[in-house]
Amino acid sequence: MGPRIQQLAAVLLAAVVVVAAAREEPRKNYGLDHSIEAVMSILNCKSDALIPSYICSVISKSRWGWGSDDPNDDQTPPESSPAAPRPVRSAINLTKYVDALPQMAKIRGYGIWHGRPVPIQLTIGMYQTTWQFHRDMPPTPVFAYGQTPETATFPGPTIVARHNVPLYIKWENHLPDTHILPWDPTVPTAIPKNGGVPTVVHLHGGAHPPQSDGSAFAWFTRDFRETGPNWTQQVYSYPNVQAPGNLWYHDHALGLTRASLLAGLLAAYVIERPELETPMNLPCDAHDLHLIIADRKFYANGSIFMNTTGDVPSVHPEWQPEYFGEVITVNGKAWPFLAVHRRLYRLRILNASNARYLNITLSNGLPFHVVASDSSYLFVPVTVTNLVLSPAEIFDVVVDFSLSTTPEIEMLNSAPYPFPGGNNTDPNLDGKVMKFVIIPYGQDDDDDMPADTSSVPKHGVPYASVDSVPPPVASRYIVLYENLTKPDNLSTRLYINGLRLEDPPTEKPRTGTTEIWYVINLTGDNHPLHIHLGTLQAIKMQQLVDPNDTFKNCMLMLNDTGRCNLSNYVTGPTTPVPDEEKTWKNVVKIPPGYVTTVVVAFLLVDTNQPYPFDATAQPGYVYHCHILDHEDNAMIRPLILVP
Repeated sequence: MGPRIQQLAAVLLAAVVVVAAAREEPRKNYGLDHSIEAVMSILNCKSDALIPSYICSVISKSRWGWGSDDPNDDQTPPESSPAAPRPVRSAINLTKYVDALPQMAKIRGYGIWHGRPVPIQLTIGMYQTTWQFHRDMPPTPVFAYGQTPETATFPGPTIVARHNVPLYIKWENHLPDTHILPWDPTVPTAIPKNGGVPTVVHLHGGAHPPQSDGSAFAWFTRDFRETGPNWTQQVYSYPNVQAPGNLWYHDHALGLTRASLLAGLLAAYVIERPELETPMNLPCDAHDLHLIIADRKFYANGSIFMNTTGDVPSVHPEWQPEYFGEVITVNGKAWPFLAVHRRLYRLRILNASNARYLNITLSNGLPFHVVASDSSYLFVPVTVTNLVLSPAEIFDVVVDFSLSTTPEIEMLNSAPYPFPGGNNTDPNLDGKVMKFVIIPYGQDDDDDMPADTSSVPKHGVPYASVDSVPPPVASRYIVLYENLTKPDNLSTRLYINGLRLEDPPTEKPRTGTTEIWYVINLTGDNHPLHIHLGTLQAIKMQQLVDPNDTFKNCMLMLNDTGRCNLSNYVTGPTTPVPDEEKTWKNVVKIPPGYVTTVVVAFLLVDTNQPYPFDATAQPGYVYHCHILDHEDNAMIRPLILVP
């Protein structure tokens, strides 16, 4: 054995010892830092030599816990060497419609005392577990909500709250020291000093105090051993004072929403109001179903795929502007089926994808009777044959399967990605969502079940109209930007009004009032605008006429609608707001090249009353694009309410 080989063997042996010690207790020092540095120096870890390309990757990952990054290095991305690539599963080989659609467990968010609903406190944890997305796939490591590790599911349990009955939830973080998915430290990110996966829960669409809103800076790690600068309390308060409707809860930690929702931290939440809803006579019980749709891509070993290289790695080593997977999951199953009777069903459809829009239809032409959108009923139900759902958008529909002319019905998706000008869906992959199978008469144990007496209501709620709230007291211009490289037009970050989340707040509406927001989209994407606490309703969408990009270039330079003469360019045709979106929503679609006029209400729209809590308290709220990759980098701004 030559001297060079002997030296290399000794160094590799030292590396093995150091790595083993680091993996055994990755958060303890043991004085190994200098040893690791010495080994990496001898190995010349920044070279392209054959051995360092693998060994240095292992040592680097071991230093701060397997698969994590140096928690103190939040200014520049860590040097990394490519690990051996894992094969990505070919989803075309997965047989569709072999897994039955599951319904997630329901947790009642109130107690009963002498026949009346009363407040209670729940404890819900976040756990690492595994989930079977498809019959023919290995179990997949996921993060999931549940009351115990054994009951944690993807998606999490559905919380059913009662209108005007407060619910208190202690959210517990039981996640491991490192994330199961890659993340990019060059976007603003919660990075604990002592390791752990930061989490914080946001009740999407909820009217609750700022301290319970799930601020991106209110994160906490396992057992609350480390908390973010805006963290104040372990137990969150949800008054449930708003109108009845569909909400959902999900992770909201700074810079990690795209990774943590992709990993599984999402679930449904419903506020019921029987005295208003029972007379509607909608389908209920076993015929009232949640459909939580989310796209994913998988490695061959079953784990969730997420890119490890960014579009512009010199700027962001890992971040990409949108995540798309060709496997469409519903309630955590890839292309499931649901056996249905010939009767009415209520389907609460949530698009929980990171970035994918959906344009869903039923293959035999059956219509959707839309009764509600997001957390509000419509003024009157609307019948449509297709529904376009942005990420985070919910449609509450009734489908009459008694009218089916076919024994099986596919739910299909035709929305391009990115939306609206991107790639077409593959009719054999992301062009399919799930299948409904009609149960033949005489082939089911429930043939003696009572006749279906449910119905599509003729009327909705009077407060759905935009005219039901007080006149706006202020107007604002909200401009959406995207930074692109030249000449490749690759995205590096996105902004609102040219500002970041960390910049001082510029939107300070008065609590108990309404405002008009003119949202100007200067990007090529449709953006789902989400405003925490506030509810919103689009009333006009008018196209910008700017063939030479004169207005856009002026805005990129001056960021001033007045000096750039906005009125000279808002001269194009108007696009009507779809009837199924004419109610108080939690997300509004903002099409590219348009000025969308939005009424934003900072009050309880069903009563026109102010919030029964201090909405002006710290840390305030935020508003952002709900394409999660955009929200993380950095299409999100603070929102502070004032008296």
